[in-house]
Amino acid sequence: MQKMETGYSIDGNGGAVEGQQLYLWTTKTTNVNQNWVQISHGSGYYSYKKEGTSLCWDGGTGGAKRQAVTLEVCDSSNYDQHWKKVKVTSGTEIYRFEKRNAPGFSIDGNGGAALRQSLYLWTSSSGNINQQWELTRTDDTSGGGSGGGSGGGDHNLDASKAPSGNFDLLDWYLSIPVDEGDGYATSIKEVELAASYEDSYFYTGSDGGMVFYTPVKGVTTSSGTKYVRTELREMLRRGNTSYSTSGKDNNWAFSSIPSSSQSAFGGIDGVLDATLAVNHVTTTSSNNEQVGRIVIGQIHAEGNEPIRLYYHKLPGNSNGAIYFAHETSKSDGGNETWYNLLGSMVSSNGDLNSTSNPSSGIALNEEFSYTITVNGDALTAKISQNGSQLASKTINMSGSGYDDSSNYMYFKAGIYLQDNSSNDSDYAKVTFYKLTNTHDNYNP
Repeated sequence: MQKMETGYSIDGNGGAVEGQQLYLWTTKTTNVNQNWVQISHGSGYYSYKKEGTSLCWDGGTGGAKRQAVTLEVCDSSNYDQHWKKVKVTSGTEIYRFEKRNAPGFSIDGNGGAALRQSLYLWTSSSGNINQQWELTRTDDTSGGGSGGGSGGGDHNLDASKAPSGNFDLLDWYLSIPVDEGDGYATSIKEVELAASYEDSYFYTGSDGGMVFYTPVKGVTTSSGTKYVRTELREMLRRGNTSYSTSGKDNNWAFSSIPSSSQSAFGGIDGVLDATLAVNHVTTTSSNNEQVGRIVIGQIHAEGNEPIRLYYHKLPGNSNGAIYFAHETSKSDGGNETWYNLLGSMVSSNGDLNSTSNPSSGIALNEEFSYTITVNGDALTAKISQNGSQLASKTINMSGSGYDDSSNYMYFKAGIYLQDNSSNDSDYAKVTFYKLTNTHDNYNP
């Protein structure tokens, strides 16, 4: 973020020091101290987190001339860290940053420009060149209309459309936690979902993202499920109900099955690619195994799950950890092994290993991407942000029992809540900005 008509940008200095005042430094796009992750709070307000840290711009209490703008631990509920991007010149990426709870004051770079020149608040004025900042994206913006890299960028989504107007949803159905008359959750099938379906659990947000909302109190999908979900289930048949939900041609398999059996499936191997932000998790339970924990992506087999990808943020922490579980095939006993990606929250058997704040974790409302890839016996989960890989883990599924051609796979994405002990009024909310599913030998 470069101060207009200067060669100086907003710099957070080296490392991560709380209370440090932001200042100007010579512009250099490769300088990590000048790279800021944009975190959307909706309604046009954002926080800016220094890349690789858990510190955000903070304007202090209230607003006054020359009030310092400092780095403080990110807190999505703290309005001192919320900034409105006010476009100064149409057709450009030049903005003024106005404090949410003191709209009469904006970030000001003082007159001229010099190394270590401090940033502070000053009376808001779009005509004041000291408050004009040019934004330059340094992340990977590939991905087209479904949203590109993470970090709060423009995903070219239309907030006036239902989710199916921004995402291809014909090869998904949706589960919502509403009783459909038999005591279990309602399923919105592919054709209805793709025909501009929206409800209070699944809708388009103000930024065009696809929002999933899941309360603690709600009906489940089966008698054997103890948690509520608002979640998409992959359907390769794309609305052709002559194919059954559990049929091989509606699902896919790993290429580790015999080659002679592969043509019976709708696809072979696969990649699930998503960009999202977790907006809210449960906070009211004292059970750290459950509170703040959701599943945001899965591969589900006929009985068990080769992968469940978790986001888990405890109420006292500013960041959430990300980890996954790999479950062997039901015929192999359904044993689970757990792997940490960001943070070290769980042990290999799934027990809570740490409740400390994961410094490398992801804050609420902070965009990130995950990619789940299967290639034969190799299953890889990758987390990335701003075009940079944050974590990756590949496991060998040889011996997990999924090379059985009688089994089948499908992706799931959204919210599978893992908390039934918080208050009934508590909830989880996630916004997806990109969601794609691809397979070999898939010809819809």
